[in-house]
Amino acid sequence: MFALIFLGLLGSVYGYAGWHLVPHLTPPWNIGATLVLALLLFTPLLLFRLRSHSNLTWLADPLSWLAYLGIGFFAICTSLLILRDIASLLLGMVHPLDSALNADADMSIFAVAIGVASWGFFQARRTPTISEVTVPIAGLSPALIGLRIVQISDLHIGPTIKRPFVERVVARVVQLQPDLIVFTGDLADGTPDQLGSAAAPLAELRAPLGVYFCTGNHEYYSGVEAWIDHARHLGFDVLSNEGRLLEFGDGRIALAGATDFNAAEMVPDHASDPAKAFTTVGAADLRILLAHQPRSIEAASRAGCHLQL
Repeated sequence: MFALIFLGLLGSVYGYAGWHLVPHLTPPWNIGATLVLALLLFTPLLLFRLRSHSNLTWLADPLSWLAYLGIGFFAICTSLLILRDIASLLLGMVHPLDSALNADADMSIFAVAIGVASWGFFQARRTPTISEVTVPIAGLSPALIGLRIVQISDLHIGPTIKRPFVERVVARVVQLQPDLIVFTGDLADGTPDQLGSAAAPLAELRAPLGVYFCTGNHEYYSGVEAWIDHARHLGFDVLSNEGRLLEFGDGRIALAGATDFNAAEMVPDHASDPAKAFTTVGAADLRILLAHQPRSIEAASRAGCHLQL
């Protein structure tokens, strides 16, 4: 059922773009474009099978680049083409548009999509930028003013995110010299056996108050218990509906971590419970919750949380 729904959605993206592109091409380019679109449509399903065989990683990784770039590029194309068709429909009510103008508009859309996709690729592959956020908290203990936290999330180590990228992220975090480091889920897309080497640089993360981790939804897709064990191997203190009491000068911090908001759908024993997480720590001047999804905020608020990351 998932495969049928996935193929239907992806097929509509590729089909809509192909409907605008193929008629403008002459043989044999139109035939070639149709075959490429068909290949791109079925490549993601092929990847699902290849990733279950560790000895075929050498083939799965390059196909992942093909699949992801194809999905990204044609999603942009289809979005722009839909907007273009709506505009043409509205303008056509006033004055019919020349067919040659429509063809030029279609090809121009593809050119724009190439530029947008290229910019997106550059943004995705460069070392993540640092966003510095000052968090105002009413009544915060003076002892905790100036506390520096580095949050990392959604690294998604996998077919296209490899060790060199992780090394750059770690180097950037180390330069910041934070008091506390937290990783709020979606570390990888694959198993520790497949991606342990790529994740290894994370073991270099250090902070005076510790390095902490909570699960995201993708940990459950790739074997949550294995990734929890591996996160601990990397030096993370994994917080699964539990907390730690930290001391920062004369201030006390209750740092709690909840499992992913939808964890219970995959592992019933992992049902997300921010309130339970805070019951494992005592009174504190500042209560912080680590949670992968923003939807945890209501439970966090009921638990008296000051800040959710």
